[in-house]
This record gives sequence, structure tokens and C-alpha cells, in this order.
Amino acid sequence: MEKKSFYVTTPIYYPSAQLHIGHTLTTTMADTLARYKKMKGYDVYFLTGSDEHGQKIEKAAAEKGMKPIEYTDGIVKTFKKLWSKMHIDYDDFIRTTEKRHYDTVQALFQKIYDQGDIYKGEYEGYYCTSCESFFTQFQLEEGHCPDCGKVVDIVKEESYFFKMSKYSDRLLEYIESHPHFIQPESRRNEMINFIKTGLEDLSVSGTTFDWGIPITMDKGHIIYVWFDALTNYISALDYLNDGPLYEQFWKNNDEIVHLVGKDIIRFHTIIWPIILMAADIKLPTTVFGHGWLLSGGGKMSKSVGNVVDPLVLIDKYGADSLRYFLLREMPSGSDYYYSEDALVNRINIDLANDYGNLLSRTISMIDKYFSGNIPLIKGGFDEDLVSLSKSVIDSYQNHMDKFELSLGLQAVFKLIGKGNKMIEESAPWTLYKEGNLERLSVVLYQLVEIIRMSTIMLSPVLVETKAKVIAQLGIDKEYFTYEKLEFGSLDQSFKVAKGTPLFPRIEIKVDAEEKPKKTENDEKKKEINKMEKQNNNITSNKDNLISIDDFAKCQFKVGKVLEAEKVEGTEKLLKLSVKVGIDEVRTVVAGIALYYQPQDLIDMKVIVVYNLKPAKLGGIESHGMLLAAKGENDLRLLTVDGNLEEGAVVS
Repeated sequence: MEKKSFYVTTPIYYPSAQLHIGHTLTTTMADTLARYKKMKGYDVYFLTGSDEHGQKIEKAAAEKGMKPIEYTDGIVKTFKKLWSKMHIDYDDFIRTTEKRHYDTVQALFQKIYDQGDIYKGEYEGYYCTSCESFFTQFQLEEGHCPDCGKVVDIVKEESYFFKMSKYSDRLLEYIESHPHFIQPESRRNEMINFIKTGLEDLSVSGTTFDWGIPITMDKGHIIYVWFDALTNYISALDYLNDGPLYEQFWKNNDEIVHLVGKDIIRFHTIIWPIILMAADIKLPTTVFGHGWLLSGGGKMSKSVGNVVDPLVLIDKYGADSLRYFLLREMPSGSDYYYSEDALVNRINIDLANDYGNLLSRTISMIDKYFSGNIPLIKGGFDEDLVSLSKSVIDSYQNHMDKFELSLGLQAVFKLIGKGNKMIEESAPWTLYKEGNLERLSVVLYQLVEIIRMSTIMLSPVLVETKAKVIAQLGIDKEYFTYEKLEFGSLDQSFKVAKGTPLFPRIEIKVDAEEKPKKTENDEKKKEINKMEKQNNNITSNKDNLISIDDFAKCQFKVGKVLEAEKVEGTEKLLKLSVKVGIDEVRTVVAGIALYYQPQDLIDMKVIVVYNLKPAKLGGIESHGMLLAAKGENDLRLLTVDGNLEEGAVVS
């Protein structure tokens, strides 16, 4: 049977400065999807690269007394160094300064011009140098760029224009008839609304800068960066020569996926598809616009000074840990507030406590009770475990195929959690003491199968870890393939070998006031006092009356709890992921662990203090607070009945 093909791309990154953790998120997503598809037997092509033209680069190079190509050469080296350390296994790295791209852009521009969809005129409007984009006065936000917030310049110059307006209805019809073209759904709705306001013809050339690709028939004009940059997705496949890569991964391929940040979704779902329509080229299957990693209250930006260097985190925690954290924490399509404390907490809870500890305990018991030889069992498995394993595999594949990587990882850890629970419930040490070696063999074999299958599913993310697990279990690597992703596939006995912990625990420094106290009553009292202090200094003192204006300063929204887990090193704190809008998920730390189990909170509709200043609790930055009522011996969250949507304003 002929293999299926899968083509996945990242944006080509702008080398005005070194990359930060936000860029690392996108590229790790693409790399993970590429590895996942390869694991399933697909022919895969994974493209990333650098977008090197434009005024901003020209200006940055001039400030350093360098030629633009010299400047970008140096920055691109740092890109490739980062991707190497993150184990990014791309098939091609395209640079817009390469001849293959240069020639393709000129030819594509000429083709669209020759058919009458590009014409010459004069442009006067608002231009953002930072985003290399033009905007109408209607699109500006208080005179500033709607994407980056910077001041725009009024530009007047001769320009070539692309007839975007001609294709407006055709694009709208395509988007509405192809529901998976723009994902997630919130981005799709946003783009549909944008198109319905009316598309204007797009200025695609300028004469005020030199660093770029000139128009063949009018070399005084340089092609603007977005027409130039977007073409990389086909220039890398040798579109110009109708090469074999273009034939396989674009022309005859049903899975072409562009992964982008939400700030450039408009370019990829409006400008790019219209360019393709005009050139009579098929459109990509899916453009997935993920949310932002936020830091210091906003999107990471070098100019703001809130960027996080991924190289520092790799050196401290390892590439696999960082890869896992980024994909596990980032909700599908929504923004996420990054903190290093959250990274450490995730490493400790999932990778050290659950996954790594399960491997370590299992190997130790096999070594102690069976001289290191994995018991070979061919039947008599626990039916609920076999059923769970099938459910987890189905859930994992379903989420990964829909680019819901966080949910896919969560599914795997249901199986890992079952393994840890099995140890406590079956008590292998007691079975050994009682001489029940038959049951003990079943338990240990099942634990090995849980580890083996989990490792297969985690391998597209934890790319270094798989080899370590194989070495410690002593199992041939052929049992760690997608074809063996079925409970009971291990049909040989192997000898385990103890090794170092997969993910050593990282010590968390907890503030003295957050450490658990000696008695439960003291703990409850302190928890109640803490909640009162957090409530924006609003107390229940009946004499401390406030005006309606004071009350109006507080913003309350309905939230839905998506995830809940205990905060490492504390007894009273729970970390919650709370959806407070169509496209917004917040991390909220609440002192309610004495009153609620994490699993009891999932899907609960709660009331969130939305505009509360972020605060660190248990080492994790909390963005909001849950409203609760306290009695003498109990505390209950205020909840919402019915199907009121997340983000609804409470007034």
C-alpha cells in the first residue's frame, strides 16, 4: 500500500534578534507532529527557516555597520544552534536569501501580474515597519499597529497592488465549505468576520528600501516581505521546476499543515490562500493558529524585555523536559502565562513523580523478586487495564491528529497514573511475602506494558528519553514501535538494568508562610486568612462599606475548570487551568486542597475574579481568584448552574 504523505511547516522566523521560547513552542509542535506521523508510517517533510528581507533587517544591519546578509548569517546560526539543542529534526531550512526562493518569488509575482491580478498604482496609508504590514485607518488601534501596538508611519509611494478584493467571495466560500482549513474554530470565525468587512487590494511592492527581491520587469520596485516570505512553503519544494517534492508533498498531498502564532493567522489564511488561488495552486489543508506564551503580562517581545531564552532552560532542565512542558501546558489555541516555577512543577509532578518513578519502582521490583528478568505472561490480564489502554490509545491518536497536543499527552498520563495506582493497590511486596508469584508476575508484566506503551506515545515529545527507557528495561527497540502499540505485545522476557532516574526531582523553594503547619486546624485557619488577604483587600467587615463605583472596579467572569492538580510542596494549594473565554485559559492557584479533590473540580463552572493582579502562590503565578463561601468548618466554591458560556460577565 502506498504511504500517505504529511507536510508540516513553521513560520520562517525573522532574524532581527535571537529566538525566544515562543518561537520554540511553534517549532516543537511541528517537530512533534512530524515525529508522530513518521511513527505512524507516513512520508513526512518538515520545513522551517528564516525570513530575511525587509526594512527592519536593512536598518538593524546598518546600525551595526554590516551588510544585511552578513547580519542575517550570524543570526541564522543561532537559530540552527537552538533547533539542534531542542532536537528539532527538520528536513529543510529555507532562507529567503537563497537563489531557489529568490527565483520562485519573482516567477510567481510575474505569473500573477501577467494574468492581470497585479497592477501599478500609488499607495498612501499606514505602514508598520516592525510587522512589515500596511493597515487602513479603520484597522488601527488608537493610531497604533493592531498587531504589535507600535506607532505606524504614513507612507506615500508608487506601488504594485495585488487584487485581493477580486478573490474575497471565493475565499469566503472556500473557508465556509472547508471547516478544517482554519483551526481552532475561534480563529476561523475571526477570519470569516474579517473578510466580510471587505478586503482591499494589497500593496505588494515599495521603492523606499533595497533589501529584498526586485520585480523582474521593474527593478526599482522591491517585493514586500509578506508576498516574499509566504512563498517559502512552495519554493522549498521546488515548485518552480515542478519537482518531485512539490509533486508528493503539495500537489498530490492531502495533509499540508501550516503551524503559526495567532498574530500572523491573517497573513496565512487570507493573503497566502489568495496568492495560491491567483496562481492556480491548491491551498494547504490546515492553518493552525496557536495562542501566545505570555510573560510579564503580555506577549513575549524583545522590545518589551519580557522574553525567555530557551537555551538557558535547556541547560538547566534538559531539552526533553522543556519540550514536554511547552506542549503539555499550552492549551489548544489559547494563550498561556509562562513561569519557570510552573515548568519545575510540571517536571516534578509528571516526569519525575509519575513517569520516571513508575519506571524506577518497576525495575527495582523485577530485579528484587525475579532476579531482573521480566515475567512473561500471555494472558490473564486485568480487563479494566486492557480496556483503559485501548481507550487511551484512541484518545491519544484522536487528539494528536487534531493538533491537540496537550490533550494527547494528558491521555497518556491516565495510563501512567493507572500504573502507579496499581502498585499501591496490588502491593507487590505483600504478594511476594505470601508466595503468590503467579499474581506478582501478572502485576509486574502489566506495569512493564504500561511503561512500554506510554513511552511509544511520548516518544515524539520525549525524544531522548525513549532510548533511556529501552536501556533500563532491556527490551529490544522493535517493541517500541507504533505497530507494537497494543497491550500484551511483549512476547519475550528481557533482563532489566537499573539506571539513573529519568527525570531527577528538582527542589522547590517554598515561602515559609506557604509551608504546611503542624495541625489541621491551624492549617485551615491560615488558609482562610490567606483567601481573605487575596480578595483584593476587600474584607467582610460590616462597617467597611464601599460604593457602587468601588464594586464596579472588580470584574467577575464565569470560568470552567479544565484541569486541576496539587501544587508540589504544599498541602492546601491546587493549580487549576480555568477557561474564561472562547480563546483564553488562565492558571489560577487556589487554597482549596483541604476541601476539594482535584478530580472533583473538572468541568465545574466557577466565578473568577478576572482583573485581580497576578500573584505567586506556591511558586506559581496565579492569574485570578475563585470566589468561595466559608463556614465554620467548611469552604465551598461559588458555582454557576446551567449552560452559561465561559467568559460570561458576572454583574
